[in-house]
Amino acid sequence: MPHRPAGAAPTAALLAAALTVAVLCAGDIIARSYPFGSRTRSVNDLGNQYVPFHAHLWDLLHGRADGGLLVNWQSGYGSSFLPDFGTYLSSPFALLVGVFPRDEIDLAVYVITLLKVASAGAAMAWLLLRLRPGRWWAAGLLGASYALCGWTLATAVYNTMWLDGLLALPLLCLVGEWALNGRRPVLGVIVVALVWIANFYTAYMATLAAGLVLLLRLWLADLDRRQRLAAAGRAVLTVTLGVGLAAPLVVTVYFGTKHAYPGMVRTFTPAATQDLLARLLPTTYSFSSPAIYVGTTALLLALALPFHRKVPRRIRYGWTLLVAAVALSFQWGPTHLLWHAFSTPNGSPYRQTFVLCGLLVIAAWHALSYGPPGRRALAAAGGLLALIIAVASRSALTDRSFTLPLTLLAAAGALCGLALLARHHSGRKTVLAGLAVTLLIGTQVGEATATSAVATRLRYGHLDDYAPWGPRQQQQSEVIAEADGWPRYRTDPGRQQTVANDALMVGGQGGQYYSSMTSDVLSRTLVALGDGYTSRGRSVQSLDNAVTDAIFSVGARVHSPPDPHQDWFPQDGTKVTVDREDVPPLVTVRPDAGADVSAYGPSPYRNQELLLGTQVYTVPTVTVRTPAGKQPPRSADSRPGLRVEGPGNSTLTATCRAGSEAYLWAPHFSGTASITGARTPARFRSDPGTKIAAMQRLGTVPASGRLRVELSPNRPGVVPGDAVGCLDTGRLRTAVDQLKTTGATKVSVSDGTIRAELPPGSEGTAVVAAPRIAGWRCAAGDADAVPAKQYYGLIAVPLDGSSTSLTCTFHPPGLRLGGAVGAASLLTLIVLSVLAAVRRRRVHHRPSA
Repeated sequence: MPHRPAGAAPTAALLAAALTVAVLCAGDIIARSYPFGSRTRSVNDLGNQYVPFHAHLWDLLHGRADGGLLVNWQSGYGSSFLPDFGTYLSSPFALLVGVFPRDEIDLAVYVITLLKVASAGAAMAWLLLRLRPGRWWAAGLLGASYALCGWTLATAVYNTMWLDGLLALPLLCLVGEWALNGRRPVLGVIVVALVWIANFYTAYMATLAAGLVLLLRLWLADLDRRQRLAAAGRAVLTVTLGVGLAAPLVVTVYFGTKHAYPGMVRTFTPAATQDLLARLLPTTYSFSSPAIYVGTTALLLALALPFHRKVPRRIRYGWTLLVAAVALSFQWGPTHLLWHAFSTPNGSPYRQTFVLCGLLVIAAWHALSYGPPGRRALAAAGGLLALIIAVASRSALTDRSFTLPLTLLAAAGALCGLALLARHHSGRKTVLAGLAVTLLIGTQVGEATATSAVATRLRYGHLDDYAPWGPRQQQQSEVIAEADGWPRYRTDPGRQQTVANDALMVGGQGGQYYSSMTSDVLSRTLVALGDGYTSRGRSVQSLDNAVTDAIFSVGARVHSPPDPHQDWFPQDGTKVTVDREDVPPLVTVRPDAGADVSAYGPSPYRNQELLLGTQVYTVPTVTVRTPAGKQPPRSADSRPGLRVEGPGNSTLTATCRAGSEAYLWAPHFSGTASITGARTPARFRSDPGTKIAAMQRLGTVPASGRLRVELSPNRPGVVPGDAVGCLDTGRLRTAVDQLKTTGATKVSVSDGTIRAELPPGSEGTAVVAAPRIAGWRCAAGDADAVPAKQYYGLIAVPLDGSSTSLTCTFHPPGLRLGGAVGAASLLTLIVLSVLAAVRRRRVHHRPSA
């Protein structure tokens, strides 16, 4: 093939980016997905995590967020933000949210997604022309094939931060080429640092893959042993220094995972062979198998490589064996763990799939860059593709009425295009070149567009979806802004959530929080107080309870109608309202000594009283009856209590003080519960293993003192024996008044610092209404700061009666260690750069013989 002309790489990169954007937009238009249709694209964690975190970044960039890079005061009553930043927002692309209007945050994330995928296609096209000279349009086509691989279309377009790994792979392979040729050492370190900062999780996978590519390149290169070792040493040094520069963020994220609530431990199960091969075909979709589709043209070229006689034998076999070895590594437990940093993911088990897609595309490039495959090679590739289709047709993932016809049509188009290209290359008919290029690009665009549209449509049947920003969120945001009084009190956005991180979207300072970094102490503390969660404990909810509102200084609470986009319960049509309460300050003083979170007992009502310091509940004995009037059986599993299930309503009765407020705690009940006189039923959502329901207020106990609760389950559930708690509001007001009297007279909060002024003579324990996550250090008065104590999961500081002030500062675990590693790496890079410059200068001025 001819050598690449000057400017070929930029032109190829531009073509790859243009094709990528065109296909993604066309697929969304066909699927009628946002922003080209009425269907939201905010599915699963995109709506619950990534869009809200980008909204919080927007607020940070515009000075409107509560907190900073160290502490996010809007979520989880105060959470460590730097690990979240490093997990979701550290990509340079994320900064683009700042140029969009706040109410167009969904569009901002969509544009960022397009730019990331397009940049990955452009980088791959650039890499291909650096690996081997070739036609610019072919490099652009295969670059788009990589960017539009099945992993992107089926999995990564709604996992925004993973797309940084898609870009990292070709960039790191370019760094390997520089190391191989002894070029651009400083730029190589910077590139490694940037991709690890952008998303260290996928960068780790891309680094492994780029290392395999470099090893193969070293084996294929015409170098002696010393030169190979020198190139490998340069590559290792480049990666070490680059990762070292990223260490301040990477180490902080690592320690954040160590303090996070544990996720579910899953056992890896390899995908069935027919499912694995089915994912090579267009329009197949699955959550638990690797989406290795790269387009029929690229697949045919990769299959033709072993039989392409124009390609040197070592190159043919080397790239073929590498692709096969990586594919097999996906199906073996130990190597599966290696790809995922020795931890099986909670979600999709094949997050490393993009590396195999990249290797397939590079193998395809080697088959094409030496000249189009001849008849024999194409015939062999066609035979292998026919075998793949035959096996894949047995998979349930293959739609015989759509996938197979589309695959056959794409195969015909690709084979014809490659055959025409081979005829043109032999010099027979130059006019065939344009037809071949048109056919190949048209085939790629058509099947990729169909695959994108099908994946978008099928996601709605597999994943929850959430509405983009609209009138509901706008009204909530305005109401919260008007009620906000932080840090005098918190404003909670309410239990009627739109997404699992409502506070980041609409404002306020609540307990609601969903992240991979949700702290263990926060989740366990809130659950002990009666809170509910989803995502197996990493998505804690707002707890609408008068006692916990007093404990956490929630002085304003928003009440919204259920989200009309969700259909879990019927709508009641009410408007957004705010309830205000007189609550203690953020810092209170207790006479008790500090206590550990493990001191909590099984009853959330008693646990709330422990934190409040006063007994305010009556917890009566309850009687539960089935629709037939019989006592239900006890639960046979780990959930304590009585089983309730439909059809029909069960009843729960208890006796409480008239006029008190009745609450129901039934974490493993799903459905509705209501008492006589209640305007709307309380709604409970639970699901064994993933969700538990939060404590709910039922209403006021009638004058008779007899409480009758109608339970309407929508699935079998369990009601515990101490499900009902009756709150004495008079006692609660007295307790609040006492905490206000002895609490801080003034509280100020900045990013990672809390300062409070205390009444003279304060003794006992100062308690900050924030979870005692790792990293807090506190000092009373002029004393030296020491690690904060814990008072039932909250920040606590012992007082001796002489101090009238309190200061607590937050330092994310791992930041100091990461900073030291980063500084050492930077110093090493500077020293090596200076030495290299001095050496070049000496060589330049050395007199010639």
